[in-house]
Amino acid sequence: MEIQENIVNRVAQSGLVSFDLAELRDEYERVIYDIKENLFHGMILREKDFREFVKSHDWSAYTDKNVAIVCTADAIVPTWAYMLLATHLRPYAHYVTYATLEGLETELYNKAIDSLDIERFRDKRIVVKGCGDVQIPTSAFVRLTAVLTKYAKSVMYGEPCSTVPVYKRKD
Repeated sequence: MEIQENIVNRVAQSGLVSFDLAELRDEYERVIYDIKENLFHGMILREKDFREFVKSHDWSAYTDKNVAIVCTADAIVPTWAYMLLATHLRPYAHYVTYATLEGLETELYNKAIDSLDIERFRDKRIVVKGCGDVQIPTSAFVRLTAVLTKYAKSVMYGEPCSTVPVYKRKD
């Protein structure tokens, strides 16, 4: 007597759409530019010295990098100084912002999420992948969920074989 077993992939038949935020990760290197290095005695930004530095510095070191400008010193830095840095970084850097590295990562994910063709998720059951090799900020999960709930039928977290329900549209 021959027994034939059919293995059924219920996950594949479920209609779930898996979404991996790691696929949205910007591949460019992330670096910090700390303006504290430009402060006189670690406290004061001297305009003349700063402008001379900005003119003579080799900004090409930031080519194709995501740059977060910060000031880690307890100093008052005029806004124009950050603007001047951005002016000189922009021709070289891939992306420039005023933020910590965590803030930079959040901005990069927000930018990627905002550029998604979100319409493709209309009325779908979405599983947002929860684990992986890439560290993804919690803010990206929050932003993605806020966007998906406008379109998706449901949003879950985890893997298709083991999910945690997050949102289900009331029809």
